[in-house]
Amino acid sequence: MDPLIPGPPGPGRTGAGIDAVLERMQRLLAPLESAGDPKRFFLSTYTRTTAAVRDELAAGTFRDPEWVERWDVAFAEHYLDALEAHGRGDPAPLPWQAAFDAGDLPPLRHVLLDMNAHINFDLPQALLAVISSAEFDDPALVHWRHVDHRHIDTVLASRVGAEDDRLAALGTTSLSDRVLSPLNRLGTKRFLRESRRKVWANAVVLDRARRRGAFALAGGLDQLARLSAGKVEQLMAPGPVILKLAVRGFGVRLPGTDQRWP
Repeated sequence: MDPLIPGPPGPGRTGAGIDAVLERMQRLLAPLESAGDPKRFFLSTYTRTTAAVRDELAAGTFRDPEWVERWDVAFAEHYLDALEAHGRGDPAPLPWQAAFDAGDLPPLRHVLLDMNAHINFDLPQALLAVISSAEFDDPALVHWRHVDHRHIDTVLASRVGAEDDRLAALGTTSLSDRVLSPLNRLGTKRFLRESRRKVWANAVVLDRARRRGAFALAGGLDQLARLSAGKVEQLMAPGPVILKLAVRGFGVRLPGTDQRWP
């Protein structure tokens, strides 16, 4: 089966949400590929990754597949809304504006910049959309939500080698990227784990803000946007991006996060 074509529902599937996201991704990808737009590098990678999540849902390996699908859809839509806004000439959120305006960079760098914006800025918001404050107060439920949250790392890590090979096959990777390819794969898996720990901690901080009201939540999101944009801008400087991530870390932390969590 072509991973870019939505497949039939499997035993673990709960609806057409993720299929609709895949169709939207493909609609947006076609004109980017025709124009040779560098934003195509992340979108094509993300489309294949979303298809892998769809297949994992069908395999029934998540504790709560219905929740995971709602979460995955909410997560993807933050990015797709930003991409469409940028395509219309409207302002995108700060981290995405920085990533979209990155200019002439190797494909690997574009993918990592967009991953950084998406995970650091969009993922805490997606978690907030599918975990209510009452659910955050339920230790047993939070435990299983976090188990499914960590299991996503398994799906993403399984794609690293194949996506690295696809980028190399474009023939535009630098000599340093080719030399560092094994480190790229190991480093990518490591910083995915590191960033997701920080994402969960940031979601907890944003939930506290949500309980204080819309103004407090808006302030927390503004702070997250600025931190996430700053991380994207750090990674634009010349030099091996994976090594920078290894030194500086991939994620960001909002003030008030518990350094021990999760």
